[in-house]
Amino acid sequence: MAPRIRNWLAGVACAAVLLAVFTWYLRPDFMLTLADQLWACF
Repeated sequence: MAPRIRNWLAGVACAAVLLAVFTWYLRPDFMLTLADQLWACF
């Protein structure tokens, strides 16, 4: 695969992950559930 295409796909993948994370921060109930699950590990 050409380096230019690979870099473009990596950029798109990173942007999608960041968009998903920012969207989850707008949903406090999801963040609270995630924090509770993380805290339950300890």
